[in-house]
Amino acid sequence: MENEIRVGRAPARRETHGEPLLIVDDLRTEFAVAAGAVKAVDGVSFELFRGRTLGVVGESGSGKTVLSRSIMGLNTSDNATTTGSVLYAGDELIGKTPKEKKVLWGAEMAMVFQDPMTSLNPVVTIGRQLTEHVRYHLDMGKKEAEEVAVALLQSVHIPEAEKRLDVYPHQMSGGMRQRVCIAIALACGPRMLFADEPTTALDVTVQHQILNLLAEQQSDRAMAMVLVTHDLGVVAGRTDEIMVMYAGKVAEKAPTHTLFSEMRHPYTQGLLWSIPKVTQAKHTRLNAIPGRPPNLIDPPLGCKFAPRCAYAQDICRTEEPPLRSIDSPDHLFACHFPVGTPENGAAFEANIAAEFPPALAAAGKMRASEEVVG
Repeated sequence: MENEIRVGRAPARRETHGEPLLIVDDLRTEFAVAAGAVKAVDGVSFELFRGRTLGVVGESGSGKTVLSRSIMGLNTSDNATTTGSVLYAGDELIGKTPKEKKVLWGAEMAMVFQDPMTSLNPVVTIGRQLTEHVRYHLDMGKKEAEEVAVALLQSVHIPEAEKRLDVYPHQMSGGMRQRVCIAIALACGPRMLFADEPTTALDVTVQHQILNLLAEQQSDRAMAMVLVTHDLGVVAGRTDEIMVMYAGKVAEKAPTHTLFSEMRHPYTQGLLWSIPKVTQAKHTRLNAIPGRPPNLIDPPLGCKFAPRCAYAQDICRTEEPPLRSIDSPDHLFACHFPVGTPENGAAFEANIAAEFPPALAAAGKMRASEEVVG
Protein backbone atom coordinates (compact mmCIF):
# COMPACT_ATOMS: atom_id res chain seq x y z
CA MET A 1 0.00 0.00 0.00
CA GLU A 2 1.40 3.36 -1.02
CA ASN A 3 1.20 6.42 1.21
CA GLU A 4 2.97 9.72 1.58
CA ILE A 5 4.02 9.34 5.20
CA ARG A 6 7.67 8.95 6.01
CA VAL A 7 7.74 6.21 8.60
CA GLY A 8 10.72 5.19 10.64
CA ARG A 9 11.81 4.48 14.14
CA ALA A 10 11.65 7.41 16.51
CA PRO A 11 15.01 8.92 17.49
CA ALA A 12 16.99 6.81 19.92
CA ARG A 13 16.01 7.54 23.48
CA ARG A 14 16.57 6.16 26.94
CA GLU A 15 16.56 2.38 27.14
CA THR A 16 13.50 0.76 28.66
CA HIS A 17 15.31 -0.77 31.62
CA GLY A 18 13.61 -1.11 34.98
CA GLU A 19 9.96 -0.38 35.67
CA PRO A 20 7.71 1.66 33.39
CA LEU A 21 7.06 5.22 34.53
CA LEU A 22 3.35 4.83 33.77
CA ILE A 23 1.23 1.67 33.96
CA VAL A 24 -2.44 1.97 32.98
CA ASP A 25 -4.58 -1.09 33.61
CA ASP A 26 -8.25 -1.56 32.62
CA LEU A 27 -8.96 2.17 32.83
CA ARG A 28 -12.63 3.08 32.46
CA THR A 29 -14.33 6.48 32.54
CA GLU A 30 -18.08 6.96 32.36
CA PHE A 31 -20.16 10.12 32.31
CA ALA A 32 -23.67 9.89 33.71
CA VAL A 33 -26.15 11.84 31.57
CA ALA A 34 -29.93 11.89 31.40
CA ALA A 35 -30.02 9.29 28.61
CA GLY A 36 -27.67 6.86 30.38
CA ALA A 37 -23.94 6.26 30.90
CA VAL A 38 -21.43 7.41 28.27
CA LYS A 39 -18.53 4.93 28.26
CA ALA A 40 -15.88 7.36 27.04
CA VAL A 41 -12.91 5.14 28.02
CA ASP A 42 -13.62 1.42 28.15
CA GLY A 43 -10.93 -0.92 29.48
CA VAL A 44 -7.72 0.71 28.21
CA SER A 45 -4.34 -0.70 29.29
CA PHE A 46 -0.77 0.23 28.35
CA GLU A 47 2.70 0.90 29.75
CA LEU A 48 5.07 3.79 29.04
CA PHE A 49 8.74 4.13 29.93
CA ARG A 50 10.55 7.40 30.57
CA GLY A 51 12.00 8.87 27.38
CA ARG A 52 9.46 7.10 25.17
CA THR A 53 6.53 8.48 23.18
CA LEU A 54 3.12 6.87 22.76
CA GLY A 55 0.88 8.19 20.00
CA VAL A 56 -2.86 7.91 20.69
CA VAL A 57 -4.86 8.18 17.46
CA GLY A 58 -8.54 8.16 16.55
CA GLU A 59 -11.45 10.20 15.27
CA SER A 60 -13.14 12.85 17.39
CA GLY A 61 -15.14 11.10 20.09
CA SER A 62 -12.92 8.02 20.23
CA GLY A 63 -11.88 8.71 23.84
CA LYS A 64 -8.36 10.06 23.30
CA THR A 65 -8.67 13.28 25.29
CA VAL A 66 -10.76 11.70 28.05
CA LEU A 67 -8.07 9.03 28.41
CA SER A 68 -5.37 11.66 29.03
CA ARG A 69 -7.54 13.62 31.42
CA SER A 70 -8.50 10.43 33.27
CA ILE A 71 -4.85 9.50 33.80
CA MET A 72 -4.05 12.96 35.17
CA GLY A 73 -7.24 13.10 37.22
CA LEU A 74 -8.65 16.14 35.44
CA ASN A 75 -12.17 14.76 34.98
CA THR A 76 -13.50 16.55 38.03
CA SER A 77 -17.17 16.92 37.08
CA ASP A 78 -19.70 15.30 39.42
CA ASN A 79 -21.04 13.03 36.67
CA ALA A 80 -17.63 11.46 35.87
CA THR A 81 -16.57 8.10 37.30
CA THR A 82 -13.11 6.63 36.70
CA THR A 83 -12.09 3.10 37.70
CA GLY A 84 -9.17 0.81 37.02
CA SER A 85 -5.55 1.47 37.89
CA VAL A 86 -3.04 4.19 37.00
CA LEU A 87 0.39 3.63 38.49
CA TYR A 88 2.77 6.57 38.12
CA ALA A 89 6.30 5.81 39.36
CA GLY A 90 4.74 3.05 41.46
CA ASP A 91 2.14 5.35 43.03
CA GLU A 92 -1.57 4.62 42.47
CA LEU A 93 -3.35 7.74 41.18
CA ILE A 94 -6.93 6.48 41.05
CA GLY A 95 -8.68 7.53 44.24
CA LYS A 96 -6.35 10.40 45.11
CA THR A 97 -7.94 13.56 46.46
CA PRO A 98 -7.82 16.82 44.46
CA LYS A 99 -5.25 18.15 46.94
CA GLU A 100 -3.02 15.11 46.41
CA LYS A 101 -3.35 15.43 42.62
CA LYS A 102 -2.29 19.09 42.66
CA VAL A 103 1.09 18.01 44.03
CA LEU A 104 1.61 16.00 40.82
CA TRP A 105 0.20 18.50 38.33
CA GLY A 106 2.98 20.59 36.84
CA ALA A 107 5.73 19.12 38.98
CA GLU A 108 5.42 15.50 37.80
CA MET A 109 2.77 15.44 35.06
CA ALA A 110 1.74 18.22 32.69
CA MET A 111 -0.51 18.70 29.68
CA VAL A 112 -0.39 20.86 26.56
CA PHE A 113 -4.01 21.43 25.51
CA GLN A 114 -5.53 21.79 22.04
CA ASP A 115 -6.30 25.50 21.96
CA PRO A 116 -3.74 27.83 23.53
CA MET A 117 -6.17 30.75 23.37
CA THR A 118 -8.49 29.02 25.83
CA SER A 119 -5.61 27.64 27.92
CA LEU A 120 -4.10 31.09 28.54
CA ASN A 121 -5.84 33.82 30.53
CA PRO A 122 -6.63 36.57 27.98
CA VAL A 123 -6.44 39.42 30.54
CA VAL A 124 -3.15 38.40 32.18
CA THR A 125 0.29 38.99 30.67
CA ILE A 126 2.40 36.09 29.50
CA GLY A 127 5.05 36.90 32.08
CA ARG A 128 2.63 36.83 34.98
CA GLN A 129 1.11 33.52 33.87
CA LEU A 130 4.56 31.95 33.70
CA THR A 131 5.88 33.40 36.96
CA GLU A 132 2.75 32.53 38.95
CA HIS A 133 3.06 28.93 37.81
CA VAL A 134 6.75 28.76 38.73
CA ARG A 135 6.32 30.50 42.09
CA TYR A 136 3.42 28.23 43.07
CA HIS A 137 5.29 24.98 42.40
CA LEU A 138 8.93 25.93 43.04
CA ASP A 139 8.58 28.45 45.88
CA MET A 140 10.61 31.20 44.18
CA GLY A 141 10.78 34.94 44.68
CA LYS A 142 9.43 37.30 42.01
CA LYS A 143 12.78 38.27 40.49
CA GLU A 144 14.06 34.70 40.32
CA ALA A 145 10.76 33.55 38.80
CA GLU A 146 11.02 36.22 36.08
CA GLU A 147 14.51 35.00 35.21
CA VAL A 148 13.21 31.45 34.96
CA ALA A 149 10.29 32.66 32.80
CA VAL A 150 12.68 34.32 30.34
CA ALA A 151 14.80 31.17 30.20
CA LEU A 152 11.71 29.06 29.55
CA LEU A 153 10.57 31.29 26.68
CA GLN A 154 14.06 31.14 25.21
CA SER A 155 14.05 27.33 25.51
CA VAL A 156 10.94 27.13 23.31
CA HIS A 157 12.52 29.47 20.75
CA ILE A 158 10.46 32.60 21.36
CA PRO A 159 12.50 35.60 20.14
CA GLU A 160 13.01 38.66 22.36
CA ALA A 161 11.87 36.66 25.36
CA GLU A 162 12.19 39.48 27.88
CA LYS A 163 9.88 41.75 25.88
CA ARG A 164 7.29 38.97 25.61
CA LEU A 165 6.74 38.95 29.38
CA ASP A 166 4.64 42.12 29.09
CA VAL A 167 2.42 41.08 26.19
CA TYR A 168 -1.04 39.49 26.32
CA PRO A 169 -2.02 36.22 24.56
CA HIS A 170 -4.03 37.98 21.84
CA GLN A 171 -0.91 39.91 20.84
CA MET A 172 0.88 36.70 19.83
CA SER A 173 0.36 34.36 16.88
CA GLY A 174 -1.22 30.94 17.36
CA GLY A 175 2.15 29.22 17.08
CA MET A 176 3.74 31.54 19.64
CA ARG A 177 0.85 31.03 22.05
CA GLN A 178 1.30 27.28 21.79
CA ARG A 179 5.00 27.70 22.52
CA VAL A 180 4.07 29.63 25.67
CA CYS A 181 1.75 26.79 26.72
CA ILE A 182 4.59 24.31 26.20
CA ALA A 183 6.89 26.52 28.30
CA ILE A 184 4.31 26.61 31.11
CA ALA A 185 3.84 22.84 30.95
CA LEU A 186 7.60 22.26 31.16
CA ALA A 187 8.30 24.93 33.78
CA CYS A 188 8.63 22.55 36.72
CA GLY A 189 10.45 19.76 34.92
CA PRO A 190 7.71 17.10 34.70
CA ARG A 191 8.67 13.53 33.88
CA MET A 192 5.39 12.90 32.04
CA LEU A 193 3.87 15.13 29.34
CA PHE A 194 0.49 14.81 27.61
CA ALA A 195 0.21 16.72 24.33
CA ASP A 196 -3.48 16.82 23.37
CA GLU A 197 -3.81 17.75 19.69
CA PRO A 198 -1.03 20.35 20.13
CA THR A 199 -1.08 21.40 16.45
CA THR A 200 -4.83 21.96 16.06
CA ALA A 201 -5.69 25.09 13.99
CA LEU A 202 -2.01 25.74 13.14
CA ASP A 203 -0.74 25.89 9.57
CA VAL A 204 1.45 23.06 8.28
CA THR A 205 4.75 24.89 8.76
CA VAL A 206 3.96 25.88 12.34
CA GLN A 207 2.69 22.36 13.06
CA HIS A 208 6.06 20.99 12.03
CA GLN A 209 7.87 23.50 14.25
CA ILE A 210 5.72 22.68 17.30
CA LEU A 211 6.17 18.94 16.86
CA ASN A 212 9.93 19.39 16.48
CA LEU A 213 9.95 21.55 19.61
CA LEU A 214 8.13 18.89 21.62
CA ALA A 215 10.57 16.22 20.40
CA GLU A 216 13.53 18.45 21.26
CA GLN A 217 12.26 19.19 24.76
CA GLN A 218 11.46 15.54 25.38
CA SER A 219 14.94 14.47 24.33
CA ASP A 220 16.59 17.13 26.50
CA ARG A 221 14.50 16.24 29.56
CA ALA A 222 14.09 12.46 29.02
CA MET A 223 10.32 12.77 29.52
CA ALA A 224 7.70 10.19 28.74
CA MET A 225 5.14 11.67 26.36
CA VAL A 226 1.64 10.80 25.18
CA LEU A 227 0.92 12.52 21.86
CA VAL A 228 -2.83 12.65 21.16
CA THR A 229 -4.00 13.32 17.60
CA HIS A 230 -6.58 12.37 14.98
CA ASP A 231 -3.87 12.38 12.28
CA LEU A 232 -1.69 9.32 11.71
CA GLY A 233 0.69 11.55 9.77
CA VAL A 234 1.51 13.48 12.95
CA VAL A 235 2.69 10.40 14.85
CA ALA A 236 4.59 8.77 11.98
CA GLY A 237 8.31 8.90 12.76
CA ARG A 238 7.69 10.86 16.00
CA THR A 239 6.53 8.08 18.30
CA ASP A 240 7.86 4.77 19.54
CA GLU A 241 4.44 3.13 19.71
CA ILE A 242 0.93 3.93 18.47
CA MET A 243 -2.37 3.07 20.12
CA VAL A 244 -5.44 3.43 17.90
CA MET A 245 -8.68 4.04 19.80
CA TYR A 246 -12.25 3.59 18.63
CA ALA A 247 -15.41 4.06 20.70
CA GLY A 248 -13.39 4.27 23.92
CA LYS A 249 -11.52 1.01 23.30
CA VAL A 250 -8.11 0.05 21.98
CA ALA A 251 -8.52 -1.11 18.38
CA GLU A 252 -4.83 -1.69 17.71
CA LYS A 253 -1.50 -1.08 19.44
CA ALA A 254 1.94 -1.65 17.98
CA PRO A 255 5.43 -0.18 17.52
CA THR A 256 5.15 2.70 15.06
CA HIS A 257 7.04 1.10 12.17
CA THR A 258 5.07 -2.13 12.62
CA LEU A 259 1.69 -0.41 12.62
CA PHE A 260 2.33 1.29 9.28
CA SER A 261 3.86 -1.73 7.57
CA GLU A 262 1.65 -4.49 9.03
CA MET A 263 -1.59 -2.88 10.23
CA ARG A 264 -4.22 -5.40 11.23
CA HIS A 265 -7.35 -3.46 12.18
CA PRO A 266 -9.68 -2.20 9.42
CA TYR A 267 -10.14 1.06 11.33
CA THR A 268 -6.39 1.71 11.25
CA GLN A 269 -6.47 0.98 7.53
CA GLY A 270 -9.33 3.45 7.10
CA LEU A 271 -7.45 6.18 8.96
CA LEU A 272 -4.44 5.70 6.72
CA TRP A 273 -6.55 5.74 3.57
CA SER A 274 -8.09 9.02 4.75
CA ILE A 275 -4.77 10.87 4.57
CA PRO A 276 -4.57 12.97 1.36
CA LYS A 277 -1.74 12.00 -0.99
CA VAL A 278 0.35 14.45 -2.99
CA THR A 279 0.14 12.12 -5.99
CA GLN A 280 -3.65 12.42 -6.20
CA ALA A 281 -5.07 14.35 -9.13
CA LYS A 282 -6.56 17.77 -8.47
CA HIS A 283 -10.18 17.87 -7.33
CA THR A 284 -10.03 14.22 -6.29
CA ARG A 285 -12.66 13.38 -3.72
CA LEU A 286 -11.03 12.77 -0.34
CA ASN A 287 -11.30 9.30 1.11
CA ALA A 288 -13.39 8.99 4.26
CA ILE A 289 -14.44 6.12 6.49
CA PRO A 290 -18.14 5.51 5.74
CA GLY A 291 -20.67 6.09 8.49
CA ARG A 292 -19.96 7.68 11.85
CA PRO A 293 -18.72 6.60 15.29
CA PRO A 294 -21.31 4.78 17.43
CA ASN A 295 -23.49 6.19 20.16
CA LEU A 296 -21.49 5.46 23.34
CA ILE A 297 -24.66 5.37 25.44
CA ASP A 298 -26.14 2.56 23.34
CA PRO A 299 -23.32 1.08 21.23
CA PRO A 300 -23.91 -1.82 18.83
CA LEU A 301 -23.36 -5.41 19.93
CA GLY A 302 -20.15 -7.13 18.94
CA CYS A 303 -17.38 -5.11 17.32
CA LYS A 304 -18.17 -1.40 17.59
CA PHE A 305 -16.63 -0.80 14.15
CA ALA A 306 -18.65 -3.52 12.38
CA PRO A 307 -21.33 -1.18 10.88
CA ARG A 308 -18.56 0.74 9.08
CA CYS A 309 -16.22 -2.15 8.30
CA ALA A 310 -15.66 -3.52 4.80
CA TYR A 311 -14.87 -6.99 6.19
CA ALA A 312 -17.60 -7.41 8.83
CA GLN A 313 -19.31 -10.81 9.07
CA ASP A 314 -22.10 -12.13 11.29
CA ILE A 315 -19.72 -12.93 14.16
CA CYS A 316 -18.52 -9.30 14.15
CA ARG A 317 -22.06 -8.12 14.85
CA THR A 318 -22.58 -10.43 17.82
CA GLU A 319 -19.21 -11.11 19.47
CA GLU A 320 -16.79 -8.40 20.54
CA PRO A 321 -13.25 -9.38 19.48
CA PRO A 322 -10.60 -9.45 22.22
CA LEU A 323 -7.21 -7.82 21.88
CA ARG A 324 -4.87 -10.46 20.46
CA SER A 325 -1.70 -10.89 18.43
CA ILE A 326 -0.55 -13.08 15.54
CA ASP A 327 3.22 -12.81 15.26
CA SER A 328 4.42 -10.46 18.00
CA PRO A 329 3.16 -9.84 21.55
CA ASP A 330 3.95 -6.15 20.99
CA HIS A 331 1.36 -5.92 18.19
CA LEU A 332 -2.19 -6.21 19.53
CA PHE A 333 -5.45 -5.76 17.64
CA ALA A 334 -9.16 -6.41 18.24
CA CYS A 335 -10.50 -7.93 15.03
CA HIS A 336 -12.01 -11.24 13.94
CA PHE A 337 -10.77 -10.81 10.36
CA PRO A 338 -7.46 -8.90 10.58
CA VAL A 339 -6.12 -7.07 7.54
CA GLY A 340 -3.54 -9.03 5.58
CA THR A 341 -4.83 -12.51 6.46
CA PRO A 342 -6.58 -15.04 4.18
CA GLU A 343 -9.66 -14.79 6.41
CA ASN A 344 -9.79 -11.06 5.76
CA GLY A 345 -9.58 -11.56 2.00
CA ALA A 346 -12.38 -14.12 2.03
CA ALA A 347 -14.60 -11.85 4.15
CA PHE A 348 -14.00 -8.97 1.75
CA GLU A 349 -14.90 -11.04 -1.31
CA ALA A 350 -18.08 -12.25 0.39
CA ASN A 351 -19.11 -8.67 1.18
CA ILE A 352 -18.37 -7.51 -2.37
CA ALA A 353 -20.59 -10.29 -3.69
CA ALA A 354 -23.32 -9.22 -1.26
CA GLU A 355 -22.85 -5.56 -2.32
CA PHE A 356 -22.24 -4.50 1.27
CA PRO A 357 -21.76 -0.67 1.02
CA PRO A 358 -18.58 -0.37 3.15
CA ALA A 359 -16.95 -3.14 1.08
CA LEU A 360 -17.86 -1.43 -2.18
CA ALA A 361 -16.43 1.85 -0.86
CA ALA A 362 -13.19 0.09 0.15
CA ALA A 363 -12.92 -1.50 -3.29
CA GLY A 364 -13.14 1.95 -4.85
CA LYS A 365 -10.35 3.24 -2.62
CA MET A 366 -8.16 0.27 -3.56
CA ARG A 367 -8.71 0.91 -7.27
CA ALA A 368 -7.93 4.61 -6.83
CA SER A 369 -4.75 3.75 -4.96
CA GLU A 370 -3.64 1.39 -7.70
CA GLU A 371 -4.28 4.07 -10.34
CA VAL A 372 -2.16 6.58 -8.41
CA VAL A 373 0.67 4.07 -8.03
CA GLY A 374 0.45 3.09 -11.67
